[in-house]
Amino acid sequence: MADAERWVARIVPLGGTVADLLRQPLGLDIWERRADCLIAAAEDTVLTGIERQGLARVERISTLRDYVGTWSERE
Repeated sequence: MADAERWVARIVPLGGTVADLLRQPLGLDIWERRADCLIAAAEDTVLTGIERQGLARVERISTLRDYVGTWSERE
């Protein structure tokens, strides 16, 4: 079975706060915490579940592979 695609995403809470999201076991690899959102890496199924539950708006920035590749090219 192939690995699930992982994404770098901006996760903006709906009806709660960033702290509320952090209290839940969502399966996110948190990269950055901001006042209004989280920047995290997660499998697409995790992100879709967060959206489906109405916990947050998820903005997929890039696949993790493309994101890491872009930074590797800059070095």
